[in-house]
Amino acid sequence: MLFYIADDDAAIRSMLAQIIEDEGLGEVVGEAENGSLVNGNMLNTLNIDILLIDLLMPIQDGLETLRQIKPLFKGKVIMISQVESKELVAEAYSLGSEYYITKPVNRFEVLAIIRKVSERIRLEKSIKDIHKSLNAVLHLEDPSNKQKIAANEKNIRVSGQLLLSDLGIAGESGGKDLLDILEYLSQNEQVDKVPKLKEIFMNLAKKRLGSTATEGAVQKEMKASEQRVRRAIYQSLNHLASLGLTDYSNWKFENYASKFFDFTSVRKKMAEIKNGSTQSPSLPRINTKKFVQVLYIEAQRMHSE
Repeated sequence: MLFYIADDDAAIRSMLAQIIEDEGLGEVVGEAENGSLVNGNMLNTLNIDILLIDLLMPIQDGLETLRQIKPLFKGKVIMISQVESKELVAEAYSLGSEYYITKPVNRFEVLAIIRKVSERIRLEKSIKDIHKSLNAVLHLEDPSNKQKIAANEKNIRVSGQLLLSDLGIAGESGGKDLLDILEYLSQNEQVDKVPKLKEIFMNLAKKRLGSTATEGAVQKEMKASEQRVRRAIYQSLNHLASLGLTDYSNWKFENYASKFFDFTSVRKKMAEIKNGSTQSPSLPRINTKKFVQVLYIEAQRMHSE
């Protein structure tokens, strides 16, 4: 990954560069002490993947800089500032900032955020590569259906993986089950509806266990898979609620919370986290079928863009 840092504090620039390079996150190839020294063409020429930019700088601040580079610069942006104004933070998100690092700079926070943004870049590049492969398949003079299907299945899994990362459950055991469900729906051309979940879990269980599996084994795998998926969904609810509690204007919270969950459940979870409750007397209600359907629609939309 190639980085560019814009901050009027030389000590901050030095600290960020040291963290990035000491941890092997990439290389800092440029710095600026105010936004007037940053432009989209220059960032693109340097092949910058991630721009870290201070919100408040003399001559030209971070927000004005983002307005000017937004039409040209396609890399990711991480805003840095000690300002906690929700209006300014919300504007930074609307202008393309992926995350927000608060000052004074905390090494662990910087590492966590840069790693998340870097992972998103890698996943997006994978999707683009698959798009190219898919287009190549579709433009063959005599493309086989098997090639088309294989390319589409791989595409939907990568799109799904990116979504799971945004939802905070990429590493959950139920994440693989959800990706398998996306692939199953893609294979069966379920464009705007989801079949009965029992049917999906049964077919996936039979596929995993093979044709010689007993009915009991299939039922056991179905139940285990469903439990893994539900745990992953609960973890996603917890993740989005935490994001919203930290910053109500966080783009992931705004974009995903009300799509995947009933907002009453989200608010309930936010209240539990705020009050320091480690265990709710009753788990919030979730709609597994709705979650799966939204996940599939979002994955389809993502890989068609």
